[in-house]
Amino acid sequence: MSERSLRLRWAALGVGAFVLLMTLELLTEDEPVGIGDFLVDALAMALIVASATGVSLLTGRFQKEREEKQALLHDLEVARAEGQAWRDNAQRHLAGLGEEIEKQFEKWQLTNAECEVGLLMLKGFSHRELAGLRGTTEATVRHQAQAIYQKSALPGRSAFCAYFLEDLLPSKGHDTSALPRPPGE
Repeated sequence: MSERSLRLRWAALGVGAFVLLMTLELLTEDEPVGIGDFLVDALAMALIVASATGVSLLTGRFQKEREEKQALLHDLEVARAEGQAWRDNAQRHLAGLGEEIEKQFEKWQLTNAECEVGLLMLKGFSHRELAGLRGTTEATVRHQAQAIYQKSALPGRSAFCAYFLEDLLPSKGHDTSALPRPPGE
């Protein structure tokens, strides 16, 4: 039922109650009623009926708001639970990805420093940023990156990053089979 039709029903009920109460007032009166007394009684009765109708409307509205609030709180809890499940699932996948990256680094026989540089390159840091993070020179980072490319048989940074990220992203119909891959794959 719409809000407008509900208000119209309450208004009709209020008018009906007012007419009924005024009729009862006139019928139960023992002495003749003057126009002034009738208007005063009508005003008092109208205020009482309007107040009762208003309280009823507000009570109904309050109940509806409470129900909407409960529904929103429930939806929020569901969304939070779904979000947490998604984050947990993503974390499991990322943990698995991290393990696979470490296995590949071991397979390529990268040193600990090269592993660290490789991970930071995958995270998108520049050579200058890597040098600052690791407390080394940019030349050292470039030398370690070249060692990674040589050990992995990949031609450079883009191919190195693509090696790990290619299968994570949908290709949308692009043939990526021509991308450089290390020997033996």
